[in-house]
Amino acid sequence: RCKNLSVSFWNSYWMLPSDVCGMNCFWEAAFRYDYMKTHPSEKMHLAVVACGERLEETVTMLRSAIIFSIKPLHFHIFAEDQLHESFKDILDEFPYEGKVNYTLYPITFPSESAAEWKKLFKPCASQRLFLPLILKNVDSLLYVDTDILFLRPVDDIWSFLGKFNSTQIAAMAPEHEEPRIGWYNRFARHPYYGVTGINSGVMLMNMTRIRRKYFKNDMTPVRLQWGEILMPLLKKYKLNITWGDQDLLNIMFFHNPESLYVFPCQWNYRPDHCIYGSNCKAAEEEGIFILHGNRGVYHDDKQPTFRAVYEAIKNYSFGDDLAHSLLQPLERELQKTTHTYCGRVYKVFTKQLTKSIRDLYARRSKG
Repeated sequence: RCKNLSVSFWNSYWMLPSDVCGMNCFWEAAFRYDYMKTHPSEKMHLAVVACGERLEETVTMLRSAIIFSIKPLHFHIFAEDQLHESFKDILDEFPYEGKVNYTLYPITFPSESAAEWKKLFKPCASQRLFLPLILKNVDSLLYVDTDILFLRPVDDIWSFLGKFNSTQIAAMAPEHEEPRIGWYNRFARHPYYGVTGINSGVMLMNMTRIRRKYFKNDMTPVRLQWGEILMPLLKKYKLNITWGDQDLLNIMFFHNPESLYVFPCQWNYRPDHCIYGSNCKAAEEEGIFILHGNRGVYHDDKQPTFRAVYEAIKNYSFGDDLAHSLLQPLERELQKTTHTYCGRVYKVFTKQLTKSIRDLYARRSKG
């Protein structure tokens, strides 16, 4: 059921950005450089849960993680049994240039409530809630949905772990930037974090802290640990939640707001950030760092900007020139999307990608 693969990874170092980002970006990158310098051999752990028809989408996400990342990666892939051989066949054929490991896991839930957890929201989606309890030897983890694409090194979001204060155990981005179109603040029938709630498609976790923490809650005056609180939350709110496990996380961090670090929106950029007009100012200034193609936008024609990025990364061949084989074809496709709201700001989709490619080649030329 499980398979480990070790291959080589790029041996390179981080280059500070040019003045393209401005001073805020400079100091943020300087912090990350310092963090990576003091954690040079740290392995980054990335988890994903794949069920149904998500094989191709998951592989494309993994490709995007590999292209730009610097430090070693370990992929923890939770998938239905019938997908394991396909994952193995594809990943074993990747022509890696450095060190990448992966482990395949079956989908597992607590035996006494497995059926209830599996049917919550989408099949297998709530698996992410149990990662701290399953991956007991992993200290920190970046969980992402299958429809995520990295447009800059995983190292950069991983380094936010070093920014956590003493009470923070996880990091996520807001569900919305604009309350007028927010879902939680207009429709939720349960507590949620902050003004517009949080989105769990990109979730950075200090799992050691999660396992140790006792959480405040509205079910008992006694604080409960992670493994103790999940089922009582589900029983109390299952008739009031719409988005399954994400709603449970919102409830949990509503009662424990000091435990959450909040990412800016360009670390989890979704169609809602542009389909009604651009409302992620950070992405307008610095570009998109992580693209989240929820609503199935990679596979239909409703949001061609998102689909263009997905197709460009899916079709890129490792080893080809990134500028000519990925960036330039993508720019041509994006220019065809200006009839949509997202297409009108298509340059935010390539701004960071252009810089990531430039920095990658700068690292290679330096050693």
